[in-house]
Amino acid sequence: MGRTRKVKSTGRFGARYGAGVRKKVLAVEVRKKKKYICPRCNKRALRWRAIGIWECEACGLKIAGGAWDPISSVGKRTIMTIRRLSKGIKSV
Repeated sequence: MGRTRKVKSTGRFGARYGAGVRKKVLAVEVRKKKKYICPRCNKRALRWRAIGIWECEACGLKIAGGAWDPISSVGKRTIMTIRRLSKGIKSV
């Protein structure tokens, strides 16, 4: 197909679409194909199956997450806010 050392998986686009678009596509594909740590078994086996669906290869856990990351940026912010607010609440 040609040399793709620098452009990696976006080499399939050739000179089309512009460098900026190809770099964004590459960033998404790298995040998508990366293995993440499973929240149940703590192994690096959580993989992308479909948009928003993540599956652990070790324990078989399926979770709904972000489109290209297991936890989206909005989800991370929500978790941090919940933790911050729960520290301020004292049980009676």
